[in-house]
Amino acid sequence: MLKTFSQYFSLHVLQRIGLDLLLFVGVVIASAVFRANDHGVESKGLLLSALMFAVVMIVAGFAFGLYRPVDEDSPHAAFARFVLSALFCLPIAYGTMLLLPWQDFALLAMRLQVLALVLIVLLLRVLINRSQASSLFAPRILIVGTGKEAQEAERILLHPEQGRTGVQGFFPINDDGEWLVETEKVVSGNSLTDTVKKLEIDIIIVAINELRGIALPLRELLDCKLAGVRILDWPSFHERVRRQVRLDSLRASWLIFGEGFQQPLTRMFFKRVFDLAISFSFLVLASPLMALAAFLIVFEDRGPVFYRQERVGLGGQVFRIIRFRCKRVGGGYLNEDLPVLEEFSRVGKVIHRLRLDRLPQLFNVLRGDMSLVGPRPERPSFVDRLAHEIPFYGVRHCVKPGMTGWARLQCRDNDDSISGAIQKLQYELYYVKNHSLVLDMLVLLETVHVVLMGKRAR
Repeated sequence: MLKTFSQYFSLHVLQRIGLDLLLFVGVVIASAVFRANDHGVESKGLLLSALMFAVVMIVAGFAFGLYRPVDEDSPHAAFARFVLSALFCLPIAYGTMLLLPWQDFALLAMRLQVLALVLIVLLLRVLINRSQASSLFAPRILIVGTGKEAQEAERILLHPEQGRTGVQGFFPINDDGEWLVETEKVVSGNSLTDTVKKLEIDIIIVAINELRGIALPLRELLDCKLAGVRILDWPSFHERVRRQVRLDSLRASWLIFGEGFQQPLTRMFFKRVFDLAISFSFLVLASPLMALAAFLIVFEDRGPVFYRQERVGLGGQVFRIIRFRCKRVGGGYLNEDLPVLEEFSRVGKVIHRLRLDRLPQLFNVLRGDMSLVGPRPERPSFVDRLAHEIPFYGVRHCVKPGMTGWARLQCRDNDDSISGAIQKLQYELYYVKNHSLVLDMLVLLETVHVVLMGKRAR
């Protein structure tokens, strides 16, 4: 994992982005050279324009999940991903060519040539994502521990999402203890420093959750760190690799003295500007679709268009969230104008399946009740119950709730159990600790992918 713009990125993802950046820039320059007239290539601004074109295509690729591991998908799913990405990315590429100042690309033949090459790059990206190849220059990792945490660490590191990072072995703390990992992978007989030198280890993961009563080789760990080896404890491993803050390892002192969990005025100001700009733009673009949805809702049963419900926001303040009504009116009213909703209507089923019922929440964002990205806004009764049963649950309310969020992309959104709430809270705490405009943009791109591909979150 590499830390860039205050976020952790998998090494294999950065490698694929770098490769595609070179490919797209090469596509533009090669097309310009191939179609050059007798006067040669107009090189002024060509490289900068090619870089802008490549960035646009990489952002579009993020939105369609082209940089995610999909080797668990069937060939059918991979082909569908390629077709869908091509249907959207090719018009984006063509529109980008029209906007950029490329005199050499005035000819239709030139543009068609670039589109054909872009199509080939998209196909290669889908095929590479299905391959079993590991990352180039992958770090060599040694796991300290042989218990269940060590088992879990190996399983996570061997997942395609991590580029199948190479685990060189497990270093036991107590030779007499129970080994839950494969015996042939246990490296024993030498000291930790000798093992690190022999295996040329780059990263040591201390896969032990409860350190009390464990005799860690602290002096040897310090020597390894001074020699340039990165040391990760169990909570740091989950934050960097799983992008979550584990509740079973969380301490109040870590929240107080550790990095993150800060809300400086500058960050909040730029986040608010970002929310206003994106939500207003999207509201303008989606207004015809929202008008059509409102008309169909009223036309079907003459009921109210919107559904309002109390939710908990920033600082525990209660606000009313706005959504399109997807269910039938069963008669009677709750509180003010909130109808009792029985079952999904025909129009509501379509709106809910396409996730269009959340579009009116853009008004909540403009009003300042919500943000585009943040924890899920929950009902007050649900929050009161979970706050008594789950430690540190109130920490999620130090930022505004969002229309989408890091936890909603990683967990099932309709899981209201205690275990589901704990799982979502671990991802929400990661967002609260590390939130930035870069993370917000990544979440929005991932949300576009989930919506377009018609998939639930992972």
